[in-house]
Amino acid sequence: MKFKFLLITLFICVASFSQNKGTVSGTITDKDLNDEVLPFANVMIKGTTIGMSTDMDGKYSLNVAAGNHILQISFVGYESVEVPFTVKANETTTVNQSIGSGSVKLEDIVITNNVNRQKEASLLIEQKNAVEIKQNIGAQELSRKGVGDVASAVAKTSGISKQEGSNNVFVRGLGDRYNSTSINGLPIPSNDPEKKNIALDLFSTDIVEYISIDKVYNVRNFGDFAGGNVDITSKDYKGKGMFEISLGSKINSNAIDKQNDFLLQRGPRTTGFVSYGVPKDPLTSFSFENSLTPTKEAPFGGNISLKAGESFEIGEEGKLNLFATASFDSGFEQREGLNQSLNAQGATLKSFQQERFSYKTNTTGMFNANYRINSDHKIGYNFLFVNSSDQSRDTYFGEDRDFDNSEADLLVQRATFIQNTIMINQLLGNHKLTDKLGLDWGASFNTVKGDMPDRTQNKMFYTRDTQAYTLVQRTVTDNHRYFQNLTEDELAANLSLTYKLGDNENGDSKGKITAGYNGRFKKRDFEAIQFNFGLTQEAQQIAVDPNGLDVIFNQQNYGDLFTTSSFAGMTPQTYSGEQNIHAGFANLEYKLSQKLSGVFGVRYEKVEQSVEWRTQLDGDGGTNTFDRNEFLPSLILKYELNEKQNLRFAASKTYTLPQFKERAPFLYEDITEVKFGNPYLYPSQDYNLDLKWEMFPKAEELISVTVFGKYIVDPINEITLASSTNDISWVNIGDQGYVLGAEFEIRKNIFKIDSELTNKLSAGLNASYMKTHQDIDSEKVRLDTEGTLNVNITDTESSFTGASDLILNADLSYARNWSTDAGFIATVAYSHYSDRLYALGVEQKGNLVDKGMGTLDFIFKTKITKNLGIDLAARNILNPEFKRVQENATETLPAVSYKRGVVFGLGINYQF
Repeated sequence: MKFKFLLITLFICVASFSQNKGTVSGTITDKDLNDEVLPFANVMIKGTTIGMSTDMDGKYSLNVAAGNHILQISFVGYESVEVPFTVKANETTTVNQSIGSGSVKLEDIVITNNVNRQKEASLLIEQKNAVEIKQNIGAQELSRKGVGDVASAVAKTSGISKQEGSNNVFVRGLGDRYNSTSINGLPIPSNDPEKKNIALDLFSTDIVEYISIDKVYNVRNFGDFAGGNVDITSKDYKGKGMFEISLGSKINSNAIDKQNDFLLQRGPRTTGFVSYGVPKDPLTSFSFENSLTPTKEAPFGGNISLKAGESFEIGEEGKLNLFATASFDSGFEQREGLNQSLNAQGATLKSFQQERFSYKTNTTGMFNANYRINSDHKIGYNFLFVNSSDQSRDTYFGEDRDFDNSEADLLVQRATFIQNTIMINQLLGNHKLTDKLGLDWGASFNTVKGDMPDRTQNKMFYTRDTQAYTLVQRTVTDNHRYFQNLTEDELAANLSLTYKLGDNENGDSKGKITAGYNGRFKKRDFEAIQFNFGLTQEAQQIAVDPNGLDVIFNQQNYGDLFTTSSFAGMTPQTYSGEQNIHAGFANLEYKLSQKLSGVFGVRYEKVEQSVEWRTQLDGDGGTNTFDRNEFLPSLILKYELNEKQNLRFAASKTYTLPQFKERAPFLYEDITEVKFGNPYLYPSQDYNLDLKWEMFPKAEELISVTVFGKYIVDPINEITLASSTNDISWVNIGDQGYVLGAEFEIRKNIFKIDSELTNKLSAGLNASYMKTHQDIDSEKVRLDTEGTLNVNITDTESSFTGASDLILNADLSYARNWSTDAGFIATVAYSHYSDRLYALGVEQKGNLVDKGMGTLDFIFKTKITKNLGIDLAARNILNPEFKRVQENATETLPAVSYKRGVVFGLGINYQF
């Protein structure tokens, strides 16, 4: 009886309590976008922790106590709004509210959207609503994952990996030649004579608003595309005046362990800038500027960054947004391990223990000005300057069959300094000519300078009995100094007109037609000269200190112990390239039904490329040209399964051009390989298919599955030729190749407490699995090159070089605020790739394969106050061993191995 009485009492209390509550609900809309619904706006009951974010349709619903309240509504980049309301018990009060950006009027629509594109949630909205297949990474996600450069950023997305030890990014199994890079929709040139694309790690994420990765072709892009296009949208600051300074330091565990022996070449400044180059008269005297004696360094890196922004109202409608940033970053690395080459029977041809000390810098400066003239017209200017340097000193200790000596080991020392400078100038415009007609245009002038000012190499025997080093020479190139310079200028232009088609019964446009022109005109000049030191017999018998070779190579000993020589005297080896592309395109985006939309496009390109050279392989010089007409259709379809799910399909045809250096017979000698170009190389043709399903369960959440295929006619590949020296060149290796794969991505909030203060645990996972195949036809290579090149590949088919069957990226983030201005976010990020082909086997040797490995990073960012923040990071925590093996028929043998070390970083930032 007592128990029944207690239950009745509790029921009455609960019922009475619930009767004292009511509901407030409604829809939040965007005043600046004609009252379109505003997803992810923050809605709070003032003075309480009751709140939530609006859903995809801008809707919210909150349970509150009966009585008078104030509803607080806010959104990034908008003015906060407070709305009083009264709610009665057991009743629902509707409060619909439109919010905007205050002084930012209708003409700021694009600006507001650009700000929001920094946010993960906003980018997901754009991805959901777009007819085209998009994948974007915003500044918010880059910060959360602690990503410092664009290369690392794109490697966090599904189907993309970065090759160990290089700047190569592989998109769906396709390497550098199949991809493209742009900034604000305009193409940019490469900084490396061997590469088509600029090294993405040159670009600090400080300059990035968001990064768009197009793995599906659109006719607005240039047709030299098969893997993907990476477009970097530079920051566009809006808001009140801002000035921020950041300072940081970082160390590499390997470098710290070797700090007492950390030696680098003399000459380059710690800033990464140099002013020296080819000496005036090195063939008659020893006039080289830099000493061969290395300098000891304290391997502690650091960085400094300055940012400033301001907005100005001009007249009744005009607004000028200014943003500038300047930064310097430096870091030291050390690695050591095995580096060897073997024959088909497993006997060593070269076997070294390699040790590398390196120092890298990156200096970045950016300025942009965006001026909104009025509601219909906007123009912008963007300037970007990047200077990067890579200073490395390698020592190889072991044996080489060409230096056979049973009593001694071979020591090879090579010191290399590379400086790359990029200047990008862009002028952009957006104009609304009528209610239906719009004009977008852009023009750029870019300059790239890539220098290798004074690379040095020396070879020595270490006699075990006497423990003495002596210089050694088998060919005149064994001891040398090398100078290289590249300059490339490029003009590019975009022009497009967009016309909105007739409205449907709801007043919405049924679609739009876009037609336009793209032009790209670049010219490259490359020259290199190598001064070889011819040693006398006396010079090869003098005991030397490997770190004190100035006692031999100096003016006093010139002519007595050594002489210098070069190809064609002081005339450098040269090649120049010119490429002109004129393109016209038309694109129709149309809503075929309530659920089905499509984009139908066609593009025509006239491609002209010419290369002219004079090298040691062809002292008389030569030229090579081709002129092609490319017709490139594309189709994209989107079917809306329901409000939260889309099904997409895409098909296109593209092509792949050979690069300048690949078609010039220029000889480049490395320690373990020699490369030269093939004038007979010609473009590949590419056919692409994609099918994608995606679902957006809640704000900030995504689940997607994609299957894709690519068919490539006459694929281009880097191979080792059948020759006594195993030279490397580029050829159209077979009639066809293909890529088949699937991608999976999920982003999920594990828990999220709706309150005024953030308290959220979120996770992300993306994975791709693919199979690649290419035919290998030695006879095709012989016929294509008119018998000048011969190959003897071990197999008749293979996978694509650089392609991993499995690529995996995962992250877990926890964000917590203890006040509106202070809090932290901690992220653990893991990346993994499976085994991938590095180089094809020749002369019955097995393929070289990079074994799969994973990396783990931890990033901790905190705001102590509104102005002060502290960041901590530990990267490559697992410190896995990189292994490259040679898979011979009888056994698998190690070829390369090393560990990079763990990198620890600490930073502090203050915003005034």
